[in-house]
Amino acid sequence: MMIRGLEYLSYEDRLKGLGLFSLEKRRLQGDLIAAFQYLKGAHRKDGEGLFTRVCSDRGRGNGCKLKEGRFRLGIRKKSFTMRVVKHWNRLPREAVYAPSLEVCKARLDGDLSNLV
Repeated sequence: MMIRGLEYLSYEDRLKGLGLFSLEKRRLQGDLIAAFQYLKGAHRKDGEGLFTRVCSDRGRGNGCKLKEGRFRLGIRKKSFTMRVVKHWNRLPREAVYAPSLEVCKARLDGDLSNLV
């Protein structure tokens, strides 16, 4: 079912008109929220050893970077950890060090439009 007035617009323009993210950005948003939960300890047993952190206060950015692993198989490059690392390292400090999941989600919504 199409919303009146949006029939002849492109997919991107329809999403903008409705204030929605594309499917790729929604998947990325879900991945970043899951990574936030893993890193904050919400899934302690499941997330042990999932990410390698490289934390420092030097330089720009969020100060808690994630390190990419090295894989021989090309399929591993599409895994959850590999999808998240590049985008997590670009997040601002306010999103990474958010005190709660709700605050992180709100900050991600603001930052996601500039992230991809």
